[in-house]
Amino acid sequence: MNDIGRAIVERTIEFRAQVESLRFSTDSIVYNPLIYAWPLHEQYILKYVNKQVETLFLGMNPGPFGMAQTGVPFGEIEAVKHFLQLDGKVGRPPFEHPARPVLGMDIPRSEISGKRLWSLFEEHYGGAESCFSSLTVVNYCPLVFMDRGPTGRNITPDKLPKIERMALETICDRYLVDVVALLKPRNLIGVGKYAQKKLEKLFAKEDGFLIDSILHPSPGNPQANKGWNEKVTDKLVALGVWQ
Repeated sequence: MNDIGRAIVERTIEFRAQVESLRFSTDSIVYNPLIYAWPLHEQYILKYVNKQVETLFLGMNPGPFGMAQTGVPFGEIEAVKHFLQLDGKVGRPPFEHPARPVLGMDIPRSEISGKRLWSLFEEHYGGAESCFSSLTVVNYCPLVFMDRGPTGRNITPDKLPKIERMALETICDRYLVDVVALLKPRNLIGVGKYAQKKLEKLFAKEDGFLIDSILHPSPGNPQANKGWNEKVTDKLVALGVWQ
């Protein structure tokens, strides 16, 4: 374990305890994959979030079929197994929504957002080692929120009650600032506008950062469902992040 990897692991252990201490309204069910999927998340840090990089991509929070299952940001199962080459046991949250069980590495369902993101990086870089030599990917918030209805509808952090949202964002802001200080990226790229706004709140272009966003790959975003790879590639080239 190198110094940066060790420091981020230690800071993430503190971060997971801080978010776990929060209490949210009874209208939602909360999963914390930094606890029940910690072995895989720690592997991801030690292998891929352990060095200074040129570019940091920031997601919002775990998807129910991605990081909620694997502990890896945008953790689509095939990408985790074959591109990132990570494996390990995943536990269970203390209370599961019947429609959103945690199946870990045995989940049969693909998460489209993660599949699109990691497939693009694999197409551009070839392998994970080359990919992570210049970039890394982290999430702003590590928690999964869903309502108690029959489908377990996903709740994004921006939809939380104001007091709860502010308490969570205070903790997430501090963690992100510390991670950026360790990794020293020049390019801060939000995966979607929500993440871009968080980056703009915490960092300044005057300090030498390039701050922007790419189109979110969620199938719930109509613009992402046709030519997402080409649109994002063009944007990253236009920004100078990719040649």
